[in-house]
Amino acid sequence: MMKAPRRLCVAVRRPSGAVVVKNDPFRPLSLRFPFLAWPFLRGPVVLFETLVHGLKALSFSANQALEEDDTPMGSWALSLTMVVAVAFGLGLFVALPHLLSLWLGKLKALAFDEMSLWFHLTDGVIKVALFVAYLWLISRMKDIQRVFEYHGAEHKSIYCFEAGEELTVANARAYSRLHPRCGTAFLLVVLVVSMLVFTLVFPWLPRFSQSAVLNQAAQIGLKVLLMLPIAGISYEVIRLAGKKGGQGFWSVLLWPGLQMQRLTTREPDDDQIEIALTALRAAVCTAEGDEPSLSCL
Repeated sequence: MMKAPRRLCVAVRRPSGAVVVKNDPFRPLSLRFPFLAWPFLRGPVVLFETLVHGLKALSFSANQALEEDDTPMGSWALSLTMVVAVAFGLGLFVALPHLLSLWLGKLKALAFDEMSLWFHLTDGVIKVALFVAYLWLISRMKDIQRVFEYHGAEHKSIYCFEAGEELTVANARAYSRLHPRCGTAFLLVVLVVSMLVFTLVFPWLPRFSQSAVLNQAAQIGLKVLLMLPIAGISYEVIRLAGKKGGQGFWSVLLWPGLQMQRLTTREPDDDQIEIALTALRAAVCTAEGDEPSLSCL
């Protein structure tokens, strides 16, 4: 899947070998509501749009893999999938680290509570550890390894386009599979920024309830709400770091995210690079006013 300012294109290779390209106009929410393009607001919006279009692209891809007609996932199924995915992510990377930190803080050797700096530092370390462990575990799956190969092909293709070279397999192959504006780097920045924000905010807050259970539930709920501004801050950090080209301080900032991509990308084969380039050409070469299309190459 490749997204240009006004196009969203998906290229899929069917089992027969034919390449199907789904080429749709893209109208971002910020075009209809300009304030959503403001700094620190645009991050959560981009994240939401990417999640929705990513799920639609997966549905289209699955149908084509079975050589079925283009029958996109129904709105109810798509909504349910999004809710389950978001709930799983928040449970694993927000609620679970909080509860584990709370348990560790009750140990006599540590003895800290949720208002302590050490609580939120521990919470952040657990988040990063869970994130790395999760990526490592899924990277052992054969199907996910193939997904990560396509991820590498995407990065190589984008590098080739940004360098102004002709979009050929040979040109794209020469580039790195690690890209500073990758979603993996974004998620890692989100985890680090959340640790900093929680450390600054929570020590100043009063208890939400005299009930220990309700108090912890309220704190977890507040952490979930704070993920929106945290996503906004993280998006601006990644965007600025990408503009700086990874020089000086920014190279240090981007380094962990680039290293994480060694887990989430693999070296692609030529066929996979060809698919990435096909989607990229369709996204950047289609006239803005063109109608949605489905072509088989």
